[in-house]
Amino acid sequence: MMNTYGVEETNHLTNGPAYHADFHGTRTVCWTTDGLTITRLRLLSDPGYPAWDVSYCHGVVDGKLVQVQLPFSQLPKSGMKRALYNEAKVTGKFINGLFNSISTLN
Repeated sequence: MMNTYGVEETNHLTNGPAYHADFHGTRTVCWTTDGLTITRLRLLSDPGYPAWDVSYCHGVVDGKLVQVQLPFSQLPKSGMKRALYNEAKVTGKFINGLFNSISTLN
């Protein structure tokens, strides 16, 4: 979706301030935490730049909102899902919700 400022965005929030307020003060967990489901992985970049920078990652563990610590801070634009899969493979654990929760701003 092209927004007002001429950037492409996928999986946008309808009320960003309210969404982010819910995560204020929440605990941070490793992305290999048992029972974790990723709810949002926010990636930012500039047109023409070959990589995505990780802005933040959120999830849920035992019904509670959490911030998620990732083992990477960038992902390539070309083959991004493959790179995520390879990162998860290194941990030996499939990360629930990972591929359905990606939001990009470019």
